[in-house]
Amino acid sequence: MAEQIPPEVQQELVKLQQLQAQLSQVLTEKELLRQELRDIERTLSVLKDLPQDAELYRSTGHILVRVSKDDVEKELNERKELVELRLKTLEKQESMLRQQLSQVQSKVNQYLSKVYKGQGGA
Repeated sequence: MAEQIPPEVQQELVKLQQLQAQLSQVLTEKELLRQELRDIERTLSVLKDLPQDAELYRSTGHILVRVSKDDVEKELNERKELVELRLKTLEKQESMLRQQLSQVQSKVNQYLSKVYKGQGGA
């Protein structure tokens, strides 16, 4: 292509790359949170089958500290709620990014179609 890409199209291409990077980051974070949620649910499932007086320990630094089953369940349920809330937020963010990506891609495609039509389709 002999002609230069206009600055506004260059800006759209940069925006497109930024949006793609943001979307990739959101998808990665969503997957990590889904894995954490599965781990929490698996742990809660195991805890459900344990007797109330079961000995449970939490690693704190280089030592293990005894904790009650109720405390562990409460903390896990709180963490589960936070993870689920964060996942919902990321899903909204993903949807918004996909919409913005679509709009920017459309603008770039319109420019490219004009350029190629102007060159006789070659």
